[in-house]
Amino acid sequence: MVDEQKVATADGGVPQDAVKVPAKFEKLVGEIEKMPIIELAELVKVMEAKFGVSAAAPVAAAAVAAAPVEEKTSFSIELKEVGAQKIEVIKVVRDITAKGLKESKDLVDAAAAGTAQMVKEGIKKEEADEIVKKFVAAGAKVEIK
Repeated sequence: MVDEQKVATADGGVPQDAVKVPAKFEKLVGEIEKMPIIELAELVKVMEAKFGVSAAAPVAAAAVAAAPVEEKTSFSIELKEVGAQKIEVIKVVRDITAKGLKESKDLVDAAAAGTAQMVKEGIKKEEADEIVKKFVAAGAKVEIK
């Protein structure tokens, strides 16, 4: 059976109940616990240089994992449902895409048939919001992707 004892943390010397020291390390941990903080910091630097490791590596890895995801800068507008005012939606599509009447009508008809249609791609968030407002005013349902 392994003999265990509590180990002090490096950040304030408060014992942690979850950390158990195996018997083979008790003497070493006991010596480290007796060291002043300045000597302990020096020991860490010596060990980092000697073994080519960093005591901060696990912290840095955790910081990278918790890094925020890049904010999306390019958006697309997809027409999901046309609604009751089909002619108004066709006008909005013509205005936004600069397509002709037939192409705009075909796009709206396809969306009315249940197939979502991409209206505009690669636009900024502000422009996408304005386009959504126009479609909503015309009675259509759209999605920003």
